[in-house]
Amino acid sequence: MKYGTALVALAGFASAREVNLYSRKVSKREVPQEHSHEATLRATNDALQLDNPLEIQDTVFALLGNAAAAEGAPNVANLDCLQQIIADQAFTNAKAAGDLEGQTQAILFRALERNTGSVGLASVSCNETAVNPEIAAIQQHQDPASEEAADNAAIELEVARQLASIGADPLIALQSATFPPGELGDPTGAGNTCNDLEDADGCIFTLDLLTPAVSEDEIMAAVADVDAGAGADAGAGAGEDAGADEGADEGADDACTVIVAPPEDDAADETGADAGADAGVDTGVDTGAGGNATGTVNVQTFTGSLGGVAPAVESSAGSDRPFAVNGASFTTAGAALQRSCSVQKNACANAANAGQIEGGTQQCEAQETECRAANSLKRLRRSVLSRRQANALDFGACGSPAIQFAVGLDGREDASFQNVNNADFNHGSAQAIRIIADFTCSRLQSSCQASEDTVQACEQASQAAQAATGQAAADAFNSALGVSA
Repeated sequence: MKYGTALVALAGFASAREVNLYSRKVSKREVPQEHSHEATLRATNDALQLDNPLEIQDTVFALLGNAAAAEGAPNVANLDCLQQIIADQAFTNAKAAGDLEGQTQAILFRALERNTGSVGLASVSCNETAVNPEIAAIQQHQDPASEEAADNAAIELEVARQLASIGADPLIALQSATFPPGELGDPTGAGNTCNDLEDADGCIFTLDLLTPAVSEDEIMAAVADVDAGAGADAGAGAGEDAGADEGADEGADDACTVIVAPPEDDAADETGADAGADAGVDTGVDTGAGGNATGTVNVQTFTGSLGGVAPAVESSAGSDRPFAVNGASFTTAGAALQRSCSVQKNACANAANAGQIEGGTQQCEAQETECRAANSLKRLRRSVLSRRQANALDFGACGSPAIQFAVGLDGREDASFQNVNNADFNHGSAQAIRIIADFTCSRLQSSCQASEDTVQACEQASQAAQAATGQAAADAFNSALGVSA
């Protein structure tokens, strides 16, 4: 798709983009589309800024032409590879933080179509090899009106395979797809695109312009031989299930991912959590109240039913892949629960598109977020219980890592997040708690030399905080670590 020249002024990479807006001035352009997948850009940028040695100002520059890209990535020599460089660094950072969602979004970002000079013109492929094989395996989508668009189907299938390899839902690969083809020779260069910085989900989804080159059935066939979670597990380090279970602790916390009792039944939860904590081993079956004689239980506790209930996540002991959703097996509860939530979202979207339910597909995306958050918060509550029964966390050479949510931080007019202890955690404020929370965890591991248990607890706290907003997000983070603002 055609692009014009962009002049972007950003205040510095640490605060260049946050969940709401970033400060920028853009000259008049004809048909930009770089913000079409806005949620992926924002999530990838959050991961990139955790460790950004090339001081790339923002992910959006990678989707522009090289002249505009140079404005935001002056330290990158090969701008044809800027998109891969960003995805590779973001993936590395997310993997180090045990952030499955960050890894997922980095893979999607690598596959997004990049702006070109006219309808039907393909973008230049990168001639370098990424550090992470999950990123190296992927190329960007090409203009759907170009001859090179014939490769878009293979790109989506490869994205699916790489997602499956880290324990993510391979059907998410469909979100990397691009627009319907435009008309060759179109003097406006517009094609069938959209571009909306304010649409946090991405206008390509909101306006129903996403045009995948493959079907769900083709994706499932392509990933049939992929070991879900193998890539993430291999790089997560001993005892840490960082990829598919989003940084869950070994022993007590892994055991806590298996949920049998209803959410309100705290007594039953504690029984199961304690049994796992004492054994120090994830058996795959909750031994608390609610189990059954066969050892097979449904660990999906989300009760939302828009477009149908989330499919059961069946857990059974004695298998290398003890979790199953609609016949597909998984090594961890986290990956299986993610698939269950995604399948429910797809069913909801199909019903909305068919007119069977009113309100459009955005409500289906919201329900998926609630489904994932419900399971993440449940796991966190149980792991917090275990930690409260053990010794207090050791923050190493640093003081309290508590996060505050307030108006006026760094002179901001709107409320934002920031560490209370600026001496040990000297990051500016941010409107996305993920930025502050993940920085805090990184700091605990590096400068503070905190214990491994503390770092893992921080990573879980970050995940839980991201499932909430405002003061509730700060409270969730602080409560998980036993600190207060």
